[in-house]
Amino acid sequence: MSSVKFSSFGPLVGAIDEGTSSARFILYKAGTVEEVASYQEELSSIFPQEGWVEQNPKRILEVVNICISKTIDELVSKGGRVTDVVAVGITNQRESTIVWDKITGEPFYNSIVWLDVRTSSTIEQLLDQVPNNARNKNYLKILCGLPLNPYFSGVKARWLKDNISSVKKAMQAGTCMFGTVDTWLIWNLTGGINGGIHVTDCTNASRTMLMNIDTLKWDPVLLKFFDLPVTILPAIKSSSEIYGYISDGPLKGIPICGCLGDQHAALLGQMCLEKGEAKATYGTGCFLLYNTGATKINSAHGLLTTVGYKLGPNKPTVYALEGSVAVAGAALNWLKDNLNILEDFRDIEKIGKEAESVKSGEVYFVPAFSGLYAPYWQADARGIIAGITEDTTSNHIVRATLEAVCYQIRDILDAMSKDCKTPLKRLKVDGGMTANALLMQLQADLAGITVVKSSVLQSTALGAAIAAGAAVGHWEVEAGTINVPSKTWYPIYTDNERDVKYSKWKMAIERSLGWDN
Repeated sequence: MSSVKFSSFGPLVGAIDEGTSSARFILYKAGTVEEVASYQEELSSIFPQEGWVEQNPKRILEVVNICISKTIDELVSKGGRVTDVVAVGITNQRESTIVWDKITGEPFYNSIVWLDVRTSSTIEQLLDQVPNNARNKNYLKILCGLPLNPYFSGVKARWLKDNISSVKKAMQAGTCMFGTVDTWLIWNLTGGINGGIHVTDCTNASRTMLMNIDTLKWDPVLLKFFDLPVTILPAIKSSSEIYGYISDGPLKGIPICGCLGDQHAALLGQMCLEKGEAKATYGTGCFLLYNTGATKINSAHGLLTTVGYKLGPNKPTVYALEGSVAVAGAALNWLKDNLNILEDFRDIEKIGKEAESVKSGEVYFVPAFSGLYAPYWQADARGIIAGITEDTTSNHIVRATLEAVCYQIRDILDAMSKDCKTPLKRLKVDGGMTANALLMQLQADLAGITVVKSSVLQSTALGAAIAAGAAVGHWEVEAGTINVPSKTWYPIYTDNERDVKYSKWKMAIERSLGWDN
């Protein structure tokens, strides 16, 4: 423990939460969920072509630094001190891929964001490499826990090598550095070209398709398959240890000692510390993680095997099963920005309830804008709206959009029950969409599960803070050590009502497949 004398605020643990649409920095009182100061800044994306999504890596770093400075300004204005901060953790949008020059520090290309689908052609080339002309998307799953899909960062790295000549040359010369957003931030914050630390943690590494899910090391078989040199890769560390120290700015000298991909951080922030606990985070997409403890479960039903977290170099690896929904909150943005049938997100609950009261048949919306993720993994799926009658209004489409989120979560819950042999009884939820009480009730009804929402709004940031605080002895991580108020929703629908609706959802799914051929 530090001998530093703290103000009434300290000790504090900071969390950098770098997401797809914004970044934030939050200071927590160590060992608690109390937020002392915070700042959030929006981050824009670039769309060069249909299905391509990029971000400027230097802007990502700039936004993070702005958030840190503004938060420290707020802390000081309240009477706190910079010396109150004992550790910083990072949580980040996963799979987004950055490559940069080791000598100049300049990115070779924009960050390719996780939901970018340009690598569909790369997947086709890689499937041709599968022995015996099998074209089996699960060929590498036994090694990395993941199917061949445009989603993962190793595929994005291969695309960059094949399509950006400067990247290929730098890989050959040994001057190319690769990383997900956590790696880019840590390298720059710890000095960049002047001694920056090139690391990632095992949760982010488990999303690359390049790490062996058992050994937590870069796998030579996987690297050979993707034809990528090991020289580009960061060192893999646990999620909770000192990686390096911030080299400049208001937090100069503070250790960066926590790192998890955003969904893994939410699993920790929701205190899903026991085998059999699960959380769902509702944001741009929706991500459900189920803690399987020390047991690595190889899904037979379309789920991903991933590292949940590892809270120290000598601590056990906690595994998880994951189901990913590509489009959740993004579908509401689509209603608002593309169809102009939703003026204000605050109107959604009222509109959804009005739609239920008008009996004009049931509308089903499959928001497969760029394919379906778990448990289907169908890149050729496209969005459809089914069940429309002459009495259908825009209100019904809004409600169908909320229900679509819930049905997709039920798809994943059903797959998890089959893989784990035990139906989940309770689902912990977080993310921006959980502010919608109608959505939470629909989730309970359509999945037949108790839904529990923590009063902590930023579970991802809290998870990063917990990992960082634990690394320096300022946070105890055990079940029951953090108790926060919560709100609970229970199913109201009968089993028959639920199953009839779900069978129609499955019919809609069937109709969404095979469009992009």
